[in-house]
Amino acid sequence: MTTPNHKIRLVMELRRSGVTDTRVLSAIERTPREAFCPPQFLDRAYEDTALPIAHGQTLSAPTVVGLMTQAIEVGARHKVLEVGTGSGYQASVLSHLCRRLYTIERHRPLLADAEARFRDLRINNIVSLHGDGWAGWPAQAPFDRIIVTAAPDEVPAALVDQLAVGGLLVLPVGREKREQRLLRLRKTADGVQTEELAAVRFVPMVSGLPESGAADPQRNSA
Repeated sequence: MTTPNHKIRLVMELRRSGVTDTRVLSAIERTPREAFCPPQFLDRAYEDTALPIAHGQTLSAPTVVGLMTQAIEVGARHKVLEVGTGSGYQASVLSHLCRRLYTIERHRPLLADAEARFRDLRINNIVSLHGDGWAGWPAQAPFDRIIVTAAPDEVPAALVDQLAVGGLLVLPVGREKREQRLLRLRKTADGVQTEELAAVRFVPMVSGLPESGAADPQRNSA
């Protein structure tokens, strides 16, 4: 059973791990992680660890979510793209920080479950899409911030193209079972500046859709 003490202990652990932005900490504290956990892992909802979800994906550890959210420096007026909705946990945290969040997921059942959670939590500033994250969301570009929650072998060019000048892109890059690096890219009028933040481990980012047929049109999740 979740109690306020579970959240307090998690926030303290996040601080020790380098998540110091008070807005990010508040967003994580306001997001009920148990709502995104498979039933068999509810007793581990506030442990700082990744948990498996359907289709070989994972619910990222809170520290990873906190550090990535902190790294993209989300502002209240920002338009944000998330590639890899998964359970919807990262999207829900971001929704407390930005004007509007656009999120893409290639696994239709995962997206449907995430959308149901957004509705249950009355989150009304998330727009979702069943689609190929490698292609981004050109119809809604440019984005002030882009976050990717799976690891491509290289930075997808389409995502860089869809980033506004002055915008930030945070993503893990590298092959599964090899060292992956968390990168932050800043787009300027003169090009792209890249900064390496940490060594990480994410599921691979796969191109294309696992189901036949065209991607769905965009949908408001709430």
